Amino acid sequence: MFTWLDNLITLFVEGPLGLSRATALGDSVHFFFFDVIKIIILLSFMIFTISYIRSYFPPERTKQMLEKVGGLKGHILGALLGIVTPFCSCSSVPIFIGFVEAGVPLGVTFSFLITSPIVNEAAFAILLASFGWKLALLYVVCGVAVGVIGGILIGVLKLESQVEEYVYQMQMGHADIPDMTSSDRVHFAIDQVKEIIERIWLFLLIGIGLGAAIHGWAPEAWLSANAGPDNPLAVIFATAVAIPLYSNALGTIPIAEALIMKGVGIGTAIAFMMATTALSLPEMLLLRKVIKPKLISVFVAIVGTSIILVGYLFNATAHLLI
Repeated sequence: MFTWLDNLITLFVEGPLGLSRATALGDSVHFFFFDVIKIIILLSFMIFTISYIRSYFPPERTKQMLEKVGGLKGHILGALLGIVTPFCSCSSVPIFIGFVEAGVPLGVTFSFLITSPIVNEAAFAILLASFGWKLALLYVVCGVAVGVIGGILIGVLKLESQVEEYVYQMQMGHADIPDMTSSDRVHFAIDQVKEIIERIWLFLLIGIGLGAAIHGWAPEAWLSANAGPDNPLAVIFATAVAIPLYSNALGTIPIAEALIMKGVGIGTAIAFMMATTALSLPEMLLLRKVIKPKLISVFVAIVGTSIILVGYLFNATAHLLI
């Protein structure tokens, strides 16, 4: 898909910059410029497309839809709606309060909250650019599955008492759902492209920069031996290391791409990405405002275990994905 860009960046690196791609520096510089341009192109397209769809699902409408559906269908709908909603973890608390106050079952609420940060248009665009459609699609399917299964288990455990009492007492009211024309939706989508790229460009450049350094200089033999798909503990270790960190998929995907090219297992890299996104310490601190420590522990245990299983699934199917 991007052969033209690869050739163009090669000409730039070996021409004006005077660097050979056969050297670590030249290969790293090529990786950096190639990934920045490739990701920005796909990112802009995906943000525009999903934002246009998102204009039909403002938080109030999402809440109304989830109020009417229960059981397995409710969990699936909650996870699917999580894909087309804003993915910033700072929105998790008001969304959580709104859903609980509206009577949305706790498990369905968690299906939404688990999926929303893991699966979004930005992550899909970068995965598509870096690894192709098969891996990107499997990532989305697994992210939705983690949300559905996690929500079902939390619902079965009947942990409503682990939500802070004030949440049930709040009356947030109902906001009017804006009636948008097609032109309004296009402008909304364009504004979202500008806003999201302005918000994440630094994460993106840092992530690609680290990925470029790994691509050029990381010891391939050591990484392959210790974090390759044949090491059964690598996925568990990557998940455990990721939980205290703060980043998002945008910053970790270029790093994962470079690590995979150096021999790190696909599942190990995917598990690290998912855990950093879904179980970051800042998000746990935000959720502590509305749920008690026991529910946070159950949430981390269920989602963490699910992510580890996803990592092993990716390692087992790696030969089919790339």
